[in-house]
Amino acid sequence: MRKSISVVALVSLFAAGSAMASGYRIPEQSLDSTAKSGANIASASSADTTYFNPAGMAFMEDAWHFEGTATYLHLTAVEYDDDGPAMFDGKSDKENFFLPTFFIVSPDYNNFRFGFSSTPSYGLSKRWTDDMYPRAFAEKAALKVFEFNPTVSYKFSDMFSVAGGVRAIYAKSTFMTNPVELSTTTHSPDPRGYASMKLTGDTTEWGYNLAMDLKPNDSWNFALTYRSNIDLDFDDGDVTLYPMANPAAAINMDGSTGLPAPAVLAFSTAYTYQDWTFDLTLDRTFWSKYDDLTLEFQNPALNTTIDKDWDDSTCIRLGVEYRLDPKVTLMGGIAYDETPVPGDTIGFELPDSDAWLFSGGVRYKHSEQLEYGVAVLYDYKESRDENNLADGGHVNGEFTNASAFLLSFGMSYKF
Repeated sequence: MRKSISVVALVSLFAAGSAMASGYRIPEQSLDSTAKSGANIASASSADTTYFNPAGMAFMEDAWHFEGTATYLHLTAVEYDDDGPAMFDGKSDKENFFLPTFFIVSPDYNNFRFGFSSTPSYGLSKRWTDDMYPRAFAEKAALKVFEFNPTVSYKFSDMFSVAGGVRAIYAKSTFMTNPVELSTTTHSPDPRGYASMKLTGDTTEWGYNLAMDLKPNDSWNFALTYRSNIDLDFDDGDVTLYPMANPAAAINMDGSTGLPAPAVLAFSTAYTYQDWTFDLTLDRTFWSKYDDLTLEFQNPALNTTIDKDWDDSTCIRLGVEYRLDPKVTLMGGIAYDETPVPGDTIGFELPDSDAWLFSGGVRYKHSEQLEYGVAVLYDYKESRDENNLADGGHVNGEFTNASAFLLSFGMSYKF
């Protein structure tokens, strides 16, 4: 079956994201969450509690708590082996990122606690710059998200608390296609006469989060958290079209599109026995919100809607802490993360698959006020062999070697 190139290739890039978790969500936002593969909700005890389980702020020590984490993220080069001619094979670029986060929790004010977090909760990128077939659909796909989340908790008793917060998201996107080098004798050219496109845009959107925490005794803790869906509407994007006959004669126009930052529901329980703490977390990400994607141009003749039909996905996380001595705490984690991307809509912008996560870390208590540590996480993506040409896709082969490596440095301080 012949593979076709179309102006609609651009819209598929708005699924672009990370090789970190299902879809383009980034759960690991702090030292402890990296060290425990994201199993850091019911067991959260530092200032990152304001993000992962704001209701848990009610049970923290009555003091100011600060925490900052700097994470280095490395994405491997994904390999694509097409079932057809070797000219369709490809290898994505290796990518490296720096992800800073910040958290703060207030002292107790008549059973109220206040918190604030700054995190890159969604995003990252995928680039195929060296191979002409993948590059035709995803030369560059970048989505940067910055989330600011003030929260407040209220403690009803020594056993139960609730919390809520406001989520402010700023998102910035850059997406490019480049099918210029594809042979028109083997592949159909863009029927509208455009060879390549670039779209940039940004938006600010709002949402909320809720949490409740039940602490029946000093050993057990149960937490339930919810982060709302936020639609990222890029209404005033800038589109550049490069005509097939003369790519140098660029055509500029306005464009708009959107995609969801999906809701997440998480249940977590933590149990402490002597020097050990275990955290079991189940989270459900509601990717089914992503039914289709519409791209609207200033020229209505170019408007396009593409089916995505993503599925809700579940992640199972298990984390453990061991207090080696009064100053040193060891941490570890493992998780299994389902992909939301169905085979009939998978593309080069996000060749996602089910993943296994393995992690570890250590915290050192320098003093009663200061603690710091380091954590590592390895995210292994299973290989995936798909053929969606009959469904209007562009994949007929196997994706392999998709993985990510995180190295996080964190410091917390209280007074």
